[in-house]
Amino acid sequence: MNKALVVVPTYNERVNLPRLVDRLLNLSRPVDVLVVDDNSPDGTGKIADELAAKHPQIRVLHREKKAGLGRAYIAGFNWALKEGYEYVVEMDADFSHNPDDVPRLLEAVEQGADCALGSRYVGGIRIINWPLPRLMLSKCAAIYVLYITGMTIADPTGGFKCFSRRALLAEKLEQIESNGYSFQIEMNHRLWRQGYKVVEVPIIFTERAEGHSKMSKHIVYEALFMVWKLWFQHGLKRSPSKLAPA
Repeated sequence: MNKALVVVPTYNERVNLPRLVDRLLNLSRPVDVLVVDDNSPDGTGKIADELAAKHPQIRVLHREKKAGLGRAYIAGFNWALKEGYEYVVEMDADFSHNPDDVPRLLEAVEQGADCALGSRYVGGIRIINWPLPRLMLSKCAAIYVLYITGMTIADPTGGFKCFSRRALLAEKLEQIESNGYSFQIEMNHRLWRQGYKVVEVPIIFTERAEGHSKMSKHIVYEALFMVWKLWFQHGLKRSPSKLAPA
């Protein structure tokens, strides 16, 4: 069985991390876990080290400061490639992504997909405990991405994914510019435009019960502008006004 790694970025997740690790280590499909901690002031990094000392499947990557979700994932992905992992999963630490769905994403990639995306919107909306404005923002963002780029992914900002090794190599991680939610859009777009197989696996997304969301106006603005940058950067010869969601 090829090695699989779950990359979990953390910033002030001391309450969630031990429970998440316990769930991941007891999955039906064995996985290793890499915690990428951005020097959390609440001591998450220390807790991660204690967990790693108890469980050989856990590794910890400490970063000097909070530098954003995208930079944390790229650090984790580069570590995974260096260590020879064939499958790499990205997921949040706050239980908005159900650990029990990890084997489903892995299975999709093992069966031939280059990237399996845990989708909140394919075949309907499956989100629990989000206020209406947040849901509208997310759904409108998905339509906006389709309208501008033509990328036919129902949930382009979703952050629960499994990549094959060859997909991560194709991403050319050193060239990724985005950091917030636009990081997810840029990663998807690179694979999509190169013809790699991206499949969407339906999941149920649940708003975090502990801690605070890292959403900010800066993250929203970055995503708004990155979509246009992708369109111009890659010279897509289409008129955005002629595109509409399916």
